[in-house]
Amino acid sequence: MSEIRLEAQPRNEFGKGAARRARREGLVPAVVYGHGTDPVHVNLPGHALMLALKTPNVLFTLAIEGKDEFVLPKAVQRDPIKRSLKHIDLLLVKRGEKVTVEIQINTEGELAPGGNLLEHILNTLPLEAEATHLPESVTVSIQGLEAGHSILAKDITLPKGATLAVDPEAVVLQVVSAQVEAPSEGDEGSDAAAEA
Repeated sequence: MSEIRLEAQPRNEFGKGAARRARREGLVPAVVYGHGTDPVHVNLPGHALMLALKTPNVLFTLAIEGKDEFVLPKAVQRDPIKRSLKHIDLLLVKRGEKVTVEIQINTEGELAPGGNLLEHILNTLPLEAEATHLPESVTVSIQGLEAGHSILAKDITLPKGATLAVDPEAVVLQVVSAQVEAPSEGDEGSDAAAEA
């Protein structure tokens, strides 16, 4: 898990005009909330924030007016065309606190030969883990699996300290046989006509 330190500037101006000014200056408006506290409005350095968000389940240490706070990204708004950051909601967390996150599922190995295909039923795996020790991903071996084989959530080896936040019987991955389409009757007739 990655932990990144960012300097937060308190934000006293609100509205679209203030947000646009902040973005022109390379800052991203953000709100920090959680644990029953009043929301805190801040601006964050845009470039550093964009780079940090490339890491799944990144934990930020925010320096807000001389006080460090641990936060997790909760909601990120991006410009639909430019993909630049417009706003971010951050959730306050404490050391030792358990939070639910979704982690990436990676696979390793080769399926059994014979046209088998791997189908991802779940694209991410919901886990509960300590906020300051969040895993980024899990790796599942698919070596030699044949059509009809499924991997359930309970079959996946979880990172230390993490527990499933999904039904243990939930299918995560399954192997299916490749479907071969039979030529339709119309196709055969057109081939015969082309030959004549």
